[in-house]
Amino acid sequence: QVQLVESGGGLVQAGGSLRLTCTASGRTFSDYTMGWFRQAPGKEREFVASINWNGDSTLYTDSVKGRFTISRDNAKNTVDLQMNSLKPEDTAVYICVAPSTPVAGHGDIARTSYLEYWGQGTLVTVSS
Repeated sequence: QVQLVESGGGLVQAGGSLRLTCTASGRTFSDYTMGWFRQAPGKEREFVASINWNGDSTLYTDSVKGRFTISRDNAKNTVDLQMNSLKPEDTAVYICVAPSTPVAGHGDIARTSYLEYWGQGTLVTVSS
């Protein structure tokens, strides 16, 4: 079975940093665009960032540009999200996502097109 497992969440003060890791198993995603969504309490899921197969192209939602960095290590089948200058509004469950086909690009990820695999999420809480 394909699984995406997130780790690295926790409680941090505003202005602090966290690094999230998504570890995939059951399939090698080295040819796939992958990404992160988040879901804040009582709100809809929101696209955060995506990264193409070799990491030379990334996409971020405006609210995290300049603060978050998505990266990947295909040798380890992992995708990371480095989060700096965290704000209380970043508080959410952060979810790793992967599509069903390597054809899917950034737009498909952001629109949830072709998304088949969703992790259970890791909670990030930013206190003020």
